[in-house]
Amino acid sequence: MIIKSVFDKEFAPYGTVIDYLDTKGLVEKMKRIGYEDGVKYIPSIAELESDDVFSILQNNVYGGMPIQIGMCYGHNTKLNCLEYHRDSEINIGENDFILLLAKKEAVIDGKLDTSAVDAFKVPAGVAVEVYETSLHYAPCQASLCEGFRVAIVLPKGTNTERPSSPVLCYEDSLMTARNKWLLAHSESDEAKGGAVVALTGDNIDIRNFLG
Repeated sequence: MIIKSVFDKEFAPYGTVIDYLDTKGLVEKMKRIGYEDGVKYIPSIAELESDDVFSILQNNVYGGMPIQIGMCYGHNTKLNCLEYHRDSEINIGENDFILLLAKKEAVIDGKLDTSAVDAFKVPAGVAVEVYETSLHYAPCQASLCEGFRVAIVLPKGTNTERPSSPVLCYEDSLMTARNKWLLAHSESDEAKGGAVVALTGDNIDIRNFLG
């Protein structure tokens, strides 16, 4: 697998770099949160939402829609799953990290072959928008020597408790949380916990591509 940069032209179908945000304060706040052995995600963190960049993210980037800033952090080199939302997601890393992404159009008959997944490195402090049509999941670390801390910006309420709605179609069976549809690989903990196995092919592991 070739790990490209979010500044390469190949990233354009998946998202874009937001170059007008001052993320320094947010990054400093992220540094105060420790790493986990695995991967941990908190949808909303008051300290991060108190940063000055919050109002710009909410009013400029999301056009006035209520948002939340949480964080995903820990150690990870595997794909395991892919998810999507009904909106874009903004990612800002305290250090370099790697995104594993696929296009929603690659889902055929409810399944996605992991050969359709691309890898992109995001430099520390750079804000990237991952489009609604881009499937993604937990970031991967960019170095074997350290984990990752990535601020996750989403519409308020995303990734919280799943609504108690009936399953009317196949897509409904993929919904594992509010505004979250998940495709799991059979080797993932999520699949073992009951998530729908919808990823075929290898469970991508970028460990051998890291220095």
